[in-house]
Amino acid sequence: MPLLQSIVHRLEPSAEGDRLKLHAAPQAHPSSAVMDDLMAAVSDAYNTKPKGWGRFVEGEGASPFSGWLAAYLAGDQDFSQLSHEIGERLCRVLEERLAVGGYLIFGHARQGETETLSLALVHQRHGIGIDDSHTAVPAAQLNLGQLTLAARINLTQWQNAAPEAQYVSFLKDRGGKKLAEAMAELLGMEEGIDAPSETRTLLKAFSDYVEQEDFDDAASREKTDALVGYADEQLRRGEPITLEELSGLVDEQKPKAFFDHIRNADYGLAEEIPPDKRTLNQFRRFTGRAGGVSISFDSHLLGSSIEYDEAQDRLIIKKVPTQLRDQLKRR
Repeated sequence: MPLLQSIVHRLEPSAEGDRLKLHAAPQAHPSSAVMDDLMAAVSDAYNTKPKGWGRFVEGEGASPFSGWLAAYLAGDQDFSQLSHEIGERLCRVLEERLAVGGYLIFGHARQGETETLSLALVHQRHGIGIDDSHTAVPAAQLNLGQLTLAARINLTQWQNAAPEAQYVSFLKDRGGKKLAEAMAELLGMEEGIDAPSETRTLLKAFSDYVEQEDFDDAASREKTDALVGYADEQLRRGEPITLEELSGLVDEQKPKAFFDHIRNADYGLAEEIPPDKRTLNQFRRFTGRAGGVSISFDSHLLGSSIEYDEAQDRLIIKKVPTQLRDQLKRR
């Protein structure tokens, strides 16, 4: 992800913990491999976390954020000015909820034909390192594992004004509600797609499709692996699931079949869906074999069409697969 511009500021809480002060860098960060690696690490951490998605609110009362961004892209102000204005406003909105300090990192990057602006508040932790003389010494390190306040704007989608495009995302973990609220206010956005709900609906549509087509276990497992593999790759890249692209991967012989199934059954899915990591992690298969019995099913079916009675150690299948039911009837 080649960086076009980057800068790092510092947010410092007051002694009382109720105010924040921005210590701004005087100029953009010089190009360096280390900064490239840092922004790539921030991006990797961001991609795997729960997010809210939406777009800028336009009109009266809107946040100045989108105006600052437009001025920067038009060349009316430089990257340092843009980040300084955003940092000052972030201090104010954080003070109203939770005055938390750290290093505020900005990056304007280009990947292929897509440009993005990312911002993240990163905390520093103290550790121990070894110097050139093989001596243990104090060493500070950025704690990317605890990333709780960050956002990314797809500048290309925003400038193209794509209908229904969800070009703004921000971290929205259940443990960081106040931080998420502060970021949403800073960005001046309205939320659109509910990533967990949309991902659940997509997985439901996939399960319905596999059942409707009556694939055998091997084919069903292969298609499940294709879906999960593609979704995991999109998560890693920080990009949405595209239904048409996914459909081609699910069934290469009939690349439009799954897409047509979604449209014909009217699941109400957008053509691009931001994947939700937690929901995808639940979409795995339970398997077991013992005493001549072999059982395999997608984990998300547990609690709906399949139930486990722990007290009686019984597995209850509410909807028997068509092929198995026909065999049982013939028997």
